[in-house]
Amino acid sequence: MNRIHPAFLFLGALLSAGSASTAGAASFTGTVTLPDGRPAFGAMVSVFNGEYTQKQTVYTAEDGSYAIVTPYKGSLTLRARLANYDDATTTVDASSDATSRSDLVLAAFADTQAASDALSASAHNAVLPWKRADDRHVFVSQCNYCHQVGNSTTRAPRSHDAWMDTIRKMEGYFAMVTRVQANHIATAMEKGFDGQPVEAQQDYGATADLARAKVEEWTVGDGFSFIHDMDVAADGRFYGTDEGHDKLWVLDPSTGEVEAIDLPPSDLPRGGLFSGMHLPIGIFTGAHGPHSMAQTTDGRIWITNALSSTLMSFDPATKQFQTYAVPGDALYPHTVRVDKDDIVWFTIVSSNQVGRFDPKTEQMTVMRLPHNGFFRWISDMLFPTLLRISSWFPDKSFLLDFSHHRFLGYSVLAFPYGIDVNPKDGSVWYAKLYANRIGRIDPKTLEITEYETPLSGPRRPRFDADGIFWIPSFNEGALMRFDPATGSFETFKIPGVAPGEYETPYALNVYRPTGEVWMAANNSDRVIRFTPATKTFQSYPSPTRVTVLRDFSFTIDGRVCSSQANLPAYAIEGGVPSYLCIDPAGGERDRAALAAAAAAPATK
Repeated sequence: MNRIHPAFLFLGALLSAGSASTAGAASFTGTVTLPDGRPAFGAMVSVFNGEYTQKQTVYTAEDGSYAIVTPYKGSLTLRARLANYDDATTTVDASSDATSRSDLVLAAFADTQAASDALSASAHNAVLPWKRADDRHVFVSQCNYCHQVGNSTTRAPRSHDAWMDTIRKMEGYFAMVTRVQANHIATAMEKGFDGQPVEAQQDYGATADLARAKVEEWTVGDGFSFIHDMDVAADGRFYGTDEGHDKLWVLDPSTGEVEAIDLPPSDLPRGGLFSGMHLPIGIFTGAHGPHSMAQTTDGRIWITNALSSTLMSFDPATKQFQTYAVPGDALYPHTVRVDKDDIVWFTIVSSNQVGRFDPKTEQMTVMRLPHNGFFRWISDMLFPTLLRISSWFPDKSFLLDFSHHRFLGYSVLAFPYGIDVNPKDGSVWYAKLYANRIGRIDPKTLEITEYETPLSGPRRPRFDADGIFWIPSFNEGALMRFDPATGSFETFKIPGVAPGEYETPYALNVYRPTGEVWMAANNSDRVIRFTPATKTFQSYPSPTRVTVLRDFSFTIDGRVCSSQANLPAYAIEGGVPSYLCIDPAGGERDRAALAAAAAAPATK
């Protein structure tokens, strides 16, 4: 969320200033070395609290050294991790305030299978044998957005028929593939995910900039939670929407306390308006499906409920909800943003619309977007009716048997997905995921202008402070820059972590004080920072395997945060989702604090 009450700026400054203090904290220093004795550059050193509900991580410098200050006490686990090597783990008693030294030595993997198991999904997806180049493109677009494909949960060997059953289940949550494409994808996964080890040397790009950073994680929810988005609110707490369970998960990062808040009940059945679809049993238990959030200056948090087609406000002070029905045939309200006048704007993906809501007057306006072709027009007109008929047959995905996507693929939908507000003129811009377009809405006249994107799969874009539109190309593993003043695009390919591997940038946000673009790189367990001034990428490998992140939000002290949102959550390393924050200078502050403490004269 972009607006911070001034009172919280002071609070955040205090928290930031104290974050590197060593008083009452468990502090560690040491080195990490490779099996041959050389220093390990860019290795992740993680400290887990005693309950394994929190961990903090720093990255080693070129000489293999690290320093970390944590708030933890007691018996703690210390782990070093680096791509292409086996973890080094030890247990340390941190019952005193004294800084502990712990040197860790990485090991070679015991065998090729162990090495293969430690590789990110991108390595396993890279070896899938595609019959046609276009099949790989469809696989990226339609099989990689809900979860990682190629992690240990998803790549178990299966028969062709078993993979076809899996694809059928994915169709129940909007995977749009033709019959031919489904058959080719099943064949590729049957042959590629055969249980044999994969070999790859992955390089996440160790740099001095990486060694300055620090990562903090807090587990929230359970193995069946689908915490789609997380946002940092004006009160400094993290709020996450559990789309599967109709809950908000609220974290106080200063204490680690987690609270679950239930959304008000709905008269709709499980799955809401999508009860006829074959939604994941056990993971989807609710009817609202809270998806995205944005906060107005009065403190209320606005939530798009994807499954009930409602907009909902939540007051953190009173913990009261208020629900507003989205009128007409609106289906699946998705990403929400707030403009400078506190007008709430949101995309409605399944019915090709954008919603506008004025909280002061409680007036809701739903506008139909251009259809972009005859077959998309058919989808826009018939999909709501077919979905209502399908609800007569719960969990059967009845409408899929009659859908024209079985012959034409996902191009039968436009899917307006991400949305943002241009800070220069207040115009509202959206991205059509499947139509490969971005569009501008005049906030006064509601006139719409669209532009084709040079790359496919524009997902969740954001503006920078200068009014430049930054757009992730999910399908092609790239970043797009669009200048509304000139109508021109520029594209930047995201480097893979090994030859032949591709990336799936789901969402991004721009840290406006610096102009840096932060992106989710969900195929290779990392977050990526792009610096426009130098046109360079910096990778931040995630301490947790099977990292699938959605929207990004910033704290007042410049940390970039998101939620672990793999579907299902139990596939994530550790079995539960978490909130994750990267502090680009946190590791450097820890080093400075420990150096200052070591240099200070001892007191009696």
